[in-house]
Amino acid sequence: MSDHGTIPSPDGDDSRARPGSPPPPAPTYGEPPAAPPYGQPPTAPQYGGVAPSQPVARPASMDRAVQLMKIGAVLALVGVGLVFLEQDAMRSAVETAFEDAGQSVDSTTVDAAVLASLGVGAVMGVIGAGLWWWMAIANGRGRSWARIVATVFFGLSTMSLLASLIQPQPVLSRVLGIVQWLVGLAVIVLIWRRESSQFYRANSAPIY
Repeated sequence: MSDHGTIPSPDGDDSRARPGSPPPPAPTYGEPPAAPPYGQPPTAPQYGGVAPSQPVARPASMDRAVQLMKIGAVLALVGVGLVFLEQDAMRSAVETAFEDAGQSVDSTTVDAAVLASLGVGAVMGVIGAGLWWWMAIANGRGRSWARIVATVFFGLSTMSLLASLIQPQPVLSRVLGIVQWLVGLAVIVLIWRRESSQFYRANSAPIY
């Protein structure tokens, strides 16, 4: 008696199921999925698989923001050089501060204060340049945490600018600080625009 469950193939292999038979079982966990039949497109990966990452175009607002952050880094380095060029103005500001406080002006004390101001100004300028450049790279890649950190940095720079306005400071240094703050303000406006937010979401969304 012949087997009606299968249709014998011409080469004698009866292992192929006839049309309408159940599909083969799904691969077990850890095994790669079976290749699709010839001529059919591959199916989308199942939940939990890894989809190939697609590059997300960066909007013009983010390009401008990244450029401004790099300009901010350059301005911070300019500030380092400006600190050493304004030693005389810094000395006068220190002497004025001592006189306003009712303390006697001693040349040794003034020299020490000026030297300390130079060192602090140089270190802070280099650190500031590094932070500007770091934020330019991280935000340029669409990292959501970088946008939050950049916003916090801008808040700190705002408080620092307000504090510097009530303290004696060389004119060029004050002007440079205001220019840096304006650059930071422009960056904040750009990275929080609608198209920028879409760019951050696209690059921070989990890939399944």
